[in-house]
Amino acid sequence: MTTVSASFHEGEDEVEDDNDVNDYNPQAKLIKTLERNGITAGDIKKLEEAGYHTVEAIAYAPKKHLISIKGISEAKADKILQEASKLVVMGFKSATEIHQMRANIVYVSTGSTELDRLLGGGIETGSITEIFGEFRTGKSQLCHTLAVNCQLPIDMGGAEGKCLYIDTEGTFRPERLIAVAERYKIAGDSVLDNVACARAYNTDHQTQLVIQASAMMTESRYAMLIVDSATALYRTDYSGRGELSARQNHLARFLRMLLRIADEHGVAVVITNQVVAQVDGAASMFGGDQKKPIGGNIIAHASTTRLYLRKGRGETRICKIYDSPCLPESEAMFAINADGIGDVKE
Repeated sequence: MTTVSASFHEGEDEVEDDNDVNDYNPQAKLIKTLERNGITAGDIKKLEEAGYHTVEAIAYAPKKHLISIKGISEAKADKILQEASKLVVMGFKSATEIHQMRANIVYVSTGSTELDRLLGGGIETGSITEIFGEFRTGKSQLCHTLAVNCQLPIDMGGAEGKCLYIDTEGTFRPERLIAVAERYKIAGDSVLDNVACARAYNTDHQTQLVIQASAMMTESRYAMLIVDSATALYRTDYSGRGELSARQNHLARFLRMLLRIADEHGVAVVITNQVVAQVDGAASMFGGDQKKPIGGNIIAHASTTRLYLRKGRGETRICKIYDSPCLPESEAMFAINADGIGDVKE
């Protein structure tokens, strides 16, 4: 029987006042550390209300974002950034140091050994993985499986943390989590307690939920943030070419926040994306794949690893590495089973 860490609000008071390093993510320093560096409690409260919960978040923020917070003047912003930069290493590091840091990266199993092999061990923590494909290719099923797998012990392919799930299309089903939990002989109740889900109703709300997610990650140990789907609401909230620029700017800000969360908290960020049919003659004339992910170059540059899912025979699906900084372009087959994502049975 696998033990999984207990539910959400347990242990929230464990962050001691005299130790301002985040207990749940030793890399991230809590923003109240700045109090002893001459920043007032009132200013810290304003920064927290604006969605900045760690010293890293402040150090990585452009000055103009801090000045836009009510009550933060240019002189205050300079002082805050100066103090934050003393606590966060933002200069050059040797490739050796970076290599050693990457050796500690945890990979979350997808549930399929073939798919894990294709991904070099599973879904990488500390970066954004984008999964795109047509409907019924297994995007949401993979998300549900990962929401359980990230809670498993590291030796079982997990990351020993909770999961945050932002659902934009109403496709989240707790029953699927219970089915995956049974596969690992884990009590369904404890698995459900470790997944916090929110339904996003528009693109601004989706952004607000990411700010809340960042706050929750300073209170408890999370291993994964899932957004299913990251782009669906952008298709409905912005329509036509006239709004394209506004849509892409909003989407870029949203993805930047996800990247910041992956960096600050070391969690795996998994987003799903929809596809659109290409209507230009070239693709159809030469018989190429006529589907491409929406979001254009903005989402392409923000995602570290991009996975393209397509249908195979029956319940089998094919996953292709569409883009990755270190994985070769290759394919693997997996299956959607009653107990989540698994290997294809011969």
